[in-house]
Parts: sequence; C-alpha cells; structure tokens
Amino acid sequence: MRRKEALVSGRSYHIFNKSIANFKIFNTDDEYLRMKNAIRYFQVERMPIKLSRFMELDEVKERGFNAPFFSASKANEKYVQIIAYCFMPTHIHLILKQLKEKGISNFMGNLLNSYCRYFNTKHRRKGPLWETKFQNVLVETDEQLLHLTRYIHLNPVTANIVDKPEDWSFSSHSEFLLKVNNNERICEYFDILDIEPISYAKFVEDRITYQRELAKIKSLILE
Repeated sequence: MRRKEALVSGRSYHIFNKSIANFKIFNTDDEYLRMKNAIRYFQVERMPIKLSRFMELDEVKERGFNAPFFSASKANEKYVQIIAYCFMPTHIHLILKQLKEKGISNFMGNLLNSYCRYFNTKHRRKGPLWETKFQNVLVETDEQLLHLTRYIHLNPVTANIVDKPEDWSFSSHSEFLLKVNNNERICEYFDILDIEPISYAKFVEDRITYQRELAKIKSLILE
C-alpha cells in the first residue's frame, strides 16, 4: 500500500469527503448552516466556548463570524486558512492552507466528528457518517488553485441542483463575487489569488456546459 505523505504547513490542499453509501447528510438549511458555522469555529485551535454555545450568541448572530473570538489577534492560533468551500447533499469540498503542523488533520477530525454527533443526535441515528477520514490533493500552483475554486463552485450546477452557482447558498462563490458582508466572510484568499468579481463570474459560468457534459460522460463510464 502506498504511504500517504504528511500534509505540509504553508501548502494548500483540496480536501474532500463524502458520506457512507451516498447517504444524504444535509437535509435542511439548518444542517448546512451548522456545517458553515463549524468550519469557522474549528479553524481556531483553542475556542473559549463550545460550538453549541457559540451558535447561540447574539453577538455572533448580529455580527456574523467577525466576533472577538475571530479577531486578527487570533490569526496565529488557527489550524488552517479557509480559501474556498462547497457543501453538497452527500459530500463536502474545502480548499485549505495548513498553518500549523497537523493543522488540517486536527481541523478535519474536529469538524467531521462534531457534525456526525450533531447529525446522529438530531436524526436518532447511530454509527459513522463519513466514508473516510478525508481525502486530500496538493494544490501545486496558483493557476491550479483558481481552476479548482471554479470546479467546486460549479458542483451544485453540475449536479443540476441549481442553474447558476450564485443560486447555491452553501458555497463560497458569493464571497468570491464580493456579495457577502465583511462580517459574514469565511474565506481568506486575497493574499493568494488576484480575483476581480465580474471576471471571476464569467470565468466560472463559461465552464458550466463543459462541466455538466463531463459529468455525464463520467456517469456513463461508471455505469
């Protein structure tokens, strides 16, 4: 068996995981929102409160994610830098830059275990929820990174859930178009990618037909 290489701090990775047997793990907006809050919460190494308490705070509800817990002074306590994300009914995509040794592994372990406990409690279910620990692919260049953001932002369109990526509320596409208030932003990519919102929107939409056709071909091959 090929030994997996350790994830390297300072490098960016495409992180992917899906549910066991394509089980639907997001059934309501609240479940998507739980994951959205969780990726920001577990990004920080030592949070002073539990996630359940954090989500109840009026300050967080009113000010979004830029509450004091996530101030710039906490930057050196982050496991990862979140570059982009997309949540789908049966799987999740994240683009993460590792900031600390074992940062991605710690972040993903906390994130996936927390959501599994939440989901199982809510649905009176037992057992594992995720197919694997997680899968990762090193992002070698900024150009590869840019194309990868397009790929994950087009996932809900490729799956014919929505017609346009901006119609999907559970990805970072709207952040890349600067349609999200600063206090609600999750992703940090300005130090890596030079993106102009109008050009990026066209860059993504120009690929819709191709990515849908490619998905059809892949499904035929698998069948």
